[in-house]
Amino acid sequence: MGRKSEKLFRVIHRYLGFFLAGIMIVYAISGIVLTFRNTDYLKSEVHVNKILEANLTAENLGGALGMGRFKVDREEGDVLYFDGGTYNKNTGVADYTIKQLPILLENMNKIHKMHSGHPLFWLGIFFGVALLFFAVSAFWMFKPTTSVFKKGLYFTLGGVILTLVLLFV
Repeated sequence: MGRKSEKLFRVIHRYLGFFLAGIMIVYAISGIVLTFRNTDYLKSEVHVNKILEANLTAENLGGALGMGRFKVDREEGDVLYFDGGTYNKNTGVADYTIKQLPILLENMNKIHKMHSGHPLFWLGIFFGVALLFFAVSAFWMFKPTTSVFKKGLYFTLGGVILTLVLLFV
């Protein structure tokens, strides 16, 4: 590979690395926070009083509240009791408490977990392609005959092996 193309890869790699640093910080923080999503770590209680359609069934109430893994514990008269709250069938009033992350962390997690229906899904695609380029272009930082390049290949192999072990354990 010629000297000009090697220099071009270095320049693109350098500035793409600086650009991606900001995005990687967001993904790293939200990834750490998502690790604890099944706990109440960093969450605070928020009281919600919502007026829903009246006479919802126990099966439809979870969807109307936007809660996954929803379960009604018991029903007494016109009131449905669920974890953290109640729903009155006659009035349609749902009164409950939820645990929520601070808004900044919540929004960072939404970006981290976005899907193709999200308006900014292209950001996730760009980030993935840019990281792929970033990883591959690292191999053009050193000449293949140098010891640093050869050691880099060993570290790359180690990273691949560790990833495979983690995927299958």
